[in-house]
Amino acid sequence: MNDSPTHPQCGPSAGPHPSGPAVPLGDRPMYPSAEGSTLAKGVNQGVAPVTYGKGDRPPRGDYARAGSDYTCEQDYAQYSAADHETYRRLYARQLQQLPGLACDEFIDAVNQLGAPDHIPRFGEVSERLMKATGWQIVSVPGLIPEEAFFALLADKRFPVTDWIRKPEEFDYVVEPDVFHDLFGHVPLLFNPTFAGYMQAYGVGGLKAARLNACELLARLYWYTVEFGLISTPMGLRAYGAGILSSAGELTHSVKTPGVPRVAFGLDRLMRTRYRIDTYQATYFFIDSFQQLFDATAPDFTPVYGVVRGLDEVEAGIVLPGERSFSV
Repeated sequence: MNDSPTHPQCGPSAGPHPSGPAVPLGDRPMYPSAEGSTLAKGVNQGVAPVTYGKGDRPPRGDYARAGSDYTCEQDYAQYSAADHETYRRLYARQLQQLPGLACDEFIDAVNQLGAPDHIPRFGEVSERLMKATGWQIVSVPGLIPEEAFFALLADKRFPVTDWIRKPEEFDYVVEPDVFHDLFGHVPLLFNPTFAGYMQAYGVGGLKAARLNACELLARLYWYTVEFGLISTPMGLRAYGAGILSSAGELTHSVKTPGVPRVAFGLDRLMRTRYRIDTYQATYFFIDSFQQLFDATAPDFTPVYGVVRGLDEVEAGIVLPGERSFSV
């Protein structure tokens, strides 16, 4: 998401990193709670949502122009020539890093975003996405509450922030912007198996919100959708959006020696804390997207019960007997 080793607040607020939920970011304290309010249920009140985590200002974005589900029209007229140039530069920088580091599924689909010299129109991307997997992207003003985020995913609608970072934020932006959401997240939605996982995550998220299990589900999202690796015949490759949209962490996650890279395990991910202020201390790798999809098929209710009875695991730890990948 940025070239700095720090990671912004996003999706399940970051849970989901996209314009995603202003919800539990694993290990951060939270703002004043909106628990029990209409806002907490994911209904837009025309103001920025309450977020979990410390910050000097509320999420940016004009929430007054969004509907009750937080979606709005993409304000394409807002983009200046400088905005399009920022997008072009970000796209060019990341694209040249992909070979040998990003998974083939991502590389094969990234051109579906359209011409890289300007910010795409969401409707045009949605037309191609709908034909491929039945998904569409929808514009949102910024971070949105967890239940609104989950509901959109369950309905095969991926929320994309429609503003872009300022030139002075080129290497670090606090919140996910249109580049992170589009470049990092949307290409893999053209893959039917991964798209199925995202829909299942949305359905599971709505249930997790009722079971007070959003923090556990946020960890799953963080270590897969945002910072996941996949094992391939050519070695490990990145598929997580937080990695793929970061100029620094893409190489670090795949190539840096000594970084723990542990085989995917559902309860293991849900037990593992994570950092938001540095590169990840642990990465988890899957063997296939089908493995990821299959992991979301069962009812998570008993999984939550098991995880809550186990000790949490600090980031950077490899447990005895775990399968890991060394570079």
